[in-house]
Amino acid sequence: MKKVPDEVLLEIAKKSIEETFADEQLIDKARLLAQFPGLAEEGAVFVTLNKMKDDKKTLRGCIGSVVPHGPLLDDIIRNAKAAAFSDPRFPPLRPEELENLEIEVSVLSYPGKVDYADAYDLQRKIIPGRHGVILKSGEKQATFLPQVWEKLPDFNLFFAQLCNKAGLPADCLNRHPDIYVYEVHETKAPWKRL
Repeated sequence: MKKVPDEVLLEIAKKSIEETFADEQLIDKARLLAQFPGLAEEGAVFVTLNKMKDDKKTLRGCIGSVVPHGPLLDDIIRNAKAAAFSDPRFPPLRPEELENLEIEVSVLSYPGKVDYADAYDLQRKIIPGRHGVILKSGEKQATFLPQVWEKLPDFNLFFAQLCNKAGLPADCLNRHPDIYVYEVHETKAPWKRL
């Protein structure tokens, strides 16, 4: 994938949210695609919004795609709006919240399946802090971005929480679910500095 500058990724996500409040189009897709051809390539993105207060941050919204469904530009726009207004864990974002937000865009590599014999073998193949993980069992699926390792650095706790997120028992690794890993290019900034 052709490199797109971090500030461009952030600005697209920011304007996607702002144009919902402004009720007008702020993103010039044609100009962006001409200037940054990488935005036309297939890409998968997570957009995360964190509320900042007294140097502490709490999640305010996070929505993304684990595999590409179309152009990177469209995925950023769609997931930025979804993180702000459609994350079922939070009410829709209000304009007055913008000044205290940090916005983060994570561009994902294509996931690769991990062959493993058991949980011990899987632990040897997963790189905490580097690998994002997708866990899939039947129709149930969940993912944690690599950044989640900062809050859940213990392998067993990380996977217990990921199993729970998928709606499975905490010991679901005993059932040998499919595991995929990916890496991310992460960029973030406080809202007002963009």
